[in-house]
Amino acid sequence: MSDWSESTQQARGWFETLRDQICAEFEAIEREAGSDASFEYTQWDRDTDDGSEGGGGVQGLMKGKVFEKVGVNVSTVAGTFSEKFADQVNGASAEHPEFTATGISLVAHMANPHVPAVHMNTRFLTTQAAWFGGGGDLNPPIPYEDDTQDFHARFRAACAAHNPTYYDRFKKWADDYFYIPHRGVHRGVGGIFYDHLECEDDESFTRNFAFTQDVGKAFLDIYPQLVRRRMGSDFTPEDKATQLEWRGRYAEFNLVYDRGTLFGLKTGGNIDAILMSLPPEATWS
Repeated sequence: MSDWSESTQQARGWFETLRDQICAEFEAIEREAGSDASFEYTQWDRDTDDGSEGGGGVQGLMKGKVFEKVGVNVSTVAGTFSEKFADQVNGASAEHPEFTATGISLVAHMANPHVPAVHMNTRFLTTQAAWFGGGGDLNPPIPYEDDTQDFHARFRAACAAHNPTYYDRFKKWADDYFYIPHRGVHRGVGGIFYDHLECEDDESFTRNFAFTQDVGKAFLDIYPQLVRRRMGSDFTPEDKATQLEWRGRYAEFNLVYDRGTLFGLKTGGNIDAILMSLPPEATWS
C-alpha cells in the first residue's frame, strides 16, 4: 500500500492505535472478572479482479466472561466500485469508480444483560472526494438513565471541543439512522453519528481527523466505565430473555438497514469481519 495517499495511511495508523488501546482495556476488564480471555486476531487480504493490491484488514475477536462476543476490526482497502454501486457513493461515478477506505469498527455483546451492548465506528474514505465519518451508540437491553446520560455527556464534550453545533446535529443523525422502521423502534438509546466531514485541503483534513480521534478517545473513556459499573449485577432468566429478544432487533437492523454492512459486502470485504456485529445468540417471538 506504499502508493496510497499519506492521509489514508495516517488515518489507518490512528485506527490501529485505537484498536490496540481498546483491546487492552477490554482484556483488563476480563482479568478483573477472573477470566483469561484475550483477543484472537485474523488477518485477511482483499482480492481484486485485476490482480492489483486491494488491501485487507485484521479481525480481532474475543469471547470471555464479561464480553460474550466482541469484535474490533481495522481494514484498509482500495479498488473500484461496480458501475451500479459507484453512483451511490459520495464523489464516485461510473467514470471515476476508484476508492480507498480505512476504518475501525467495533461491536460488543455482553454476557450480563444489565451491561449495555455498544457499537463504534470511525472511517476515512477517498473517491474524487475525501471525508471522515463514524460515531458511537449505546444499545442496552435493560436501559439505565445514568448510563445513557453519561454516555451522551462524554460524546457531547468531545463534540463541543470542535464545533458547538456538532452534538445536536450528530445526535439527531444517530436517532434518525439507528431506527428500525418495520418495528417502529430505535435500536438503542443513541449516541452520535456523522458522515461526509469533507477534507478539501490539509487544513480541513487536520481538523476533521482531530475530531475523529476525539470520538475514539471518548468511546475509550466512557464505555469501560459503564461496563465496570454493571458487570457484577445479578440478573434473572427474565432479564436474559429480554436481552435475547433485543438482540434479535439488533440483528434485523444490521442485516436490513446498516450502510456499513452493505458497503463491506459491495466492496469485497471479509464476510466474517463484516458480520461480526451479529450477536452470538438471539431470539424472535
